[in-house]
Amino acid sequence: MAGGRPIAPAVADAAAAWLTVLMSGEASPQDQQRWQDWHSADPEHARAWSHIEAVTARMGLLDPGAAYRSLASGQPSSSGRRRALKLLAWSGAVGASGLLLTRLPAWQQAMADYRTGTGEQRDLVLDDGSRITLNTASALDVRFDARQRRLHLLRGEAYIVTGHGTPAANEQRPFLFDTAAGRVQALGTRFMLRHQGDRTEVWVFEGAVRVTPGAARAATRIVQSGQRLAFDARGLGPLGTADEQSAAWKDGLIVADQIRLDEFLADLGRYRSGILSCDPAIAGLKVSGVFPLRNTDQILATLPQVLPVRVRAPTRYWVTLEAAH
Repeated sequence: MAGGRPIAPAVADAAAAWLTVLMSGEASPQDQQRWQDWHSADPEHARAWSHIEAVTARMGLLDPGAAYRSLASGQPSSSGRRRALKLLAWSGAVGASGLLLTRLPAWQQAMADYRTGTGEQRDLVLDDGSRITLNTASALDVRFDARQRRLHLLRGEAYIVTGHGTPAANEQRPFLFDTAAGRVQALGTRFMLRHQGDRTEVWVFEGAVRVTPGAARAATRIVQSGQRLAFDARGLGPLGTADEQSAAWKDGLIVADQIRLDEFLADLGRYRSGILSCDPAIAGLKVSGVFPLRNTDQILATLPQVLPVRVRAPTRYWVTLEAAH
């Protein structure tokens, strides 16, 4: 809503996208002209843009008109840009007002507190003693305050060992992990989260977590040690078994036990750049073994030794497995 009237979703998205461009610090003269053209093309565009300025001004993040001045000068402030956009995302002010920056995953990931590139892992220790390992191509935001410990997994995978505390202290300052699918509350635990697309999976290795889908809060479920659960914003899937080998990536390994070839390649593809696929005719072949992740090319070279396949690679970034002839 703006001025008591709703903003059309398409206009809101366009305004949010233009805010991202201007705050990126990389707006070209052509970008500036396109923004001017968009802003002038429709009174609704101008109304949406004015609403962004009003929201940011109320929060003390940007002076009214700063967005326009930044575009006009081509010199937005890097530190101010980062602070403004991150606080907008955490507060939900942009999403709540219909200007949905949260629909821009590339922007969110680029602005995340902690990120890993393809094939990279990173260990973190938080101020409460909790330890987190981020897997390949992951992005995580952290916001601790006196009332809660809140993290947001924007993309990828994280292995979490929460800091020890009394049940009363944990209740007073809960440990919350948000994704686009919903919320996971740790109940003194060791667990793993993977978020891809609109789906999140949680594996619990010790303790328990409480899972709440974003749009179906009545569907809350406690997931106990040894259990696994997939969910999206609409609801929860069935409980499965969580085995420790699911987290073997933390030790630099992929452990496969009779996994379909297409599923194995989808997992392996998270650790290398480019396209990795297989012919549908061989997708159902089963893969077993322990594979070191330090050299994904070597893993691919090994597969023809154990399966009736061949590797076709016009470049390192476009690899297809086909049936051996």
